[in-house]
Amino acid sequence: MISTRTRIAAAVAGLAAVGATTVGAVSATAAPAAPKGVIQTSHLSIAAASKAAQAALDAAGKAGQHVSVAVVDRDGNTILTLRGDGAGPQSYSSAQEKAFTAVSWNAKTSELVGRLQQTPTLKDIDGTLFLAGAVPVTAGSAPIAAVGVAGAPSGAQDEAFAQAGVDALGK
Repeated sequence: MISTRTRIAAAVAGLAAVGATTVGAVSATAAPAAPKGVIQTSHLSIAAASKAAQAALDAAGKAGQHVSVAVVDRDGNTILTLRGDGAGPQSYSSAQEKAFTAVSWNAKTSELVGRLQQTPTLKDIDGTLFLAGAVPVTAGSAPIAAVGVAGAPSGAQDEAFAQAGVDALGK
């Protein structure tokens, strides 16, 4: 039979080992300070991008719409694209261009349509599409990604589906 003193000593030793492991794990994963001139940014993980894209596609499906969904990173690079069953061939690239446009200006593309009326040459920027249907993802006030949707009969519907994708990230 083990004495109470032995059990307490074993428990303390076990807790100390767990504490040392936890401290080691934290210090091993802590990011080193960035050298001067290096800017660190936040990015959406592939898991989060997948969650957002699937939520947007699901919202469209519930509304009986066949769309494509694109998620781009802060630099406008495509993280992933889902082409929904029955989505038109133009929807794939349109979703990417809408997402690129939203992240580039950190605004919903429906809001950017008004800016285009004031500065029509914005549409000449390669890879942009100034149609409603994309919503930026922000960390604080900085854009880190965007969800773009294309294929529904209206940009307002596309944007509602994109917003459902962004909203899923907070759940």
